Amino acid sequence: MGAPKSDPDAVPKVPLRRILGLLRPYRGRLGVMLVLVAASSALAMVPPFLLRAILDVALPHGRAGLLSALAAGMLVVVLVSSGVGVGQAYLSLAVGERMMNDLRIAVYARLQRMPLAFFTRTRTGEMQSRLANDIGGMGSVITTLSGSIVGNITTVVSSLIAMLALDWQLTVISLLMVPVFALISRNVGNQRRTVTRERQKQMAVLSVMVEETLSVSGFLLGRVMGRTPTLIEQFSQQSGRLTELTVNSAMLGRWRAASMQIIMAAMPIAIYWTAGVTGHDGRPAISIGTLVAFTTLQQGLFGPTVSLLGVGITLQSSLALFERIFEYLDLPVEMAEPQRPVRLRHPRGHVRLENVGFSYGSRPVVRDITLDVPAGSRLAIVGATGAGKTTLGYLIPRLYDATSGRVTIDGVDVRDLDFASLASVVGVVSQETFLFHTTVGDNLRFANPQATADEVITAAKAARIHDLIESLPDGYDTIVGERGFRFSGGERQRIAIARTMLRDPRVLVLDEATSSLDTRTEHLVQQALDQLSEGRTTITIAHRLSTVRNADQIIALDQGRVAEQGTHAELQARGGLYASLLAKDHAQRPALRPVRITEKYR
Repeated sequence: MGAPKSDPDAVPKVPLRRILGLLRPYRGRLGVMLVLVAASSALAMVPPFLLRAILDVALPHGRAGLLSALAAGMLVVVLVSSGVGVGQAYLSLAVGERMMNDLRIAVYARLQRMPLAFFTRTRTGEMQSRLANDIGGMGSVITTLSGSIVGNITTVVSSLIAMLALDWQLTVISLLMVPVFALISRNVGNQRRTVTRERQKQMAVLSVMVEETLSVSGFLLGRVMGRTPTLIEQFSQQSGRLTELTVNSAMLGRWRAASMQIIMAAMPIAIYWTAGVTGHDGRPAISIGTLVAFTTLQQGLFGPTVSLLGVGITLQSSLALFERIFEYLDLPVEMAEPQRPVRLRHPRGHVRLENVGFSYGSRPVVRDITLDVPAGSRLAIVGATGAGKTTLGYLIPRLYDATSGRVTIDGVDVRDLDFASLASVVGVVSQETFLFHTTVGDNLRFANPQATADEVITAAKAARIHDLIESLPDGYDTIVGERGFRFSGGERQRIAIARTMLRDPRVLVLDEATSSLDTRTEHLVQQALDQLSEGRTTITIAHRLSTVRNADQIIALDQGRVAEQGTHAELQARGGLYASLLAKDHAQRPALRPVRITEKYR
């Protein structure tokens, strides 16, 4: 499974019915909102008629009582319309925000169900951009457009009926301009959709760059390599590109909009002129009040008509956002949980691999491996870089699914266990330890939120990290920093070991957990690992062979196959692949003393 395609032409089109389906849970609120929109639009038709009565009847004949009643009526209409508008705005905002929340949760949940291979090929910043920028940009689109469509249609129909009632000839003249508006609005939607898609892609590029270069690791790499000015220049270029696309998106169709505004402004002038030249004996054909009411309604016709024509443009540009979101929602879940999962009530930790194979696409990485690891025993997996050690180890906690054969724990296929049950049985301590930017205690309890303070301390002591934590000013409440950079590599490893201890798994997968540590730190971590492994089935993916001498069995992998299998003494005496790897390990041992470029700040 790779990252989603970013080629715009490869992005599937989203049916409008599917987009509208997002509103199904909120159809009650949306219905009330649309009723309020229609009522508000209908109320807007009343003031022009009240104004006509004021100009043609109340003022010329000095009828003060009628004038007061008409003025009060106009005020009441304004007050009611304002109240309706507030209710409409609340419902629109509530529906839009809740729909965004549903989409965020749906996308996040789908990503959490993706296999590990997806995350090795997809940039974190890209996922962040879709969750934040794309969903944030589309949140109010549907509710705004639905309200706009209903409101504008109601206004257009009401205005048209009212205008016909006032003067059908002037109404016909006004309607002649509608095709002109439609012609001017043509093709803007497709152009804006393309620009919007490019802008969202560029926002994702910028998010990726920020996530990579402003993380602790990225910042250190840029600083020690002297690339800071280059990174600033690259960021400036990408940000400038985003600015250019944003301006283009905002300005697209502005000249057409300006042309329509000019026409709309000129139409009342045309109506006044028409009324004047068609009059008789120096008197206009219609009254002043009717003329003012008609031009007011005319704007009520043209404005919503232009807005309705703009709905297509807005929807076209918004489709780019929906396409990017649905692209993630439609990702196939290749590692689905079983419909009827099996639960291991009292797991012992007996692991067996039966003719297991695994391929990345068409490239085989693990080939026809059969292994039996009795409960409580220790298996070590060794081999050259790229031999398939980590992939084989990751098949046990089902971070990958075997493409052939099966992996069982206590006789149950791991694919028949739900993820939560499997995670409670199999614990993983990897070389790349990840800590959240929170307290030490919270990082430890991530494995077991119900763990008591005593259980946390017991696990930390077993992992040889309690004394160090207690020496910190805030103890277990110390913030670890991004990815745990307030601690050394060995300290992070021991925190990770303590975290795994809190979960108390029966099977452990140790993925080269000491490969990048200096000798003294390796000794401390190895002590913690020995404590963690006691009484558990332990599968060690080893780079430093000194850590696997006491394993009950060792397998040496070569190009995804088991080349040798036996104990340390047996394989060393055999003089084959394992003996060769052991000799290389001894030769490289003095060079493995990494230089620390960071210091602990506590």
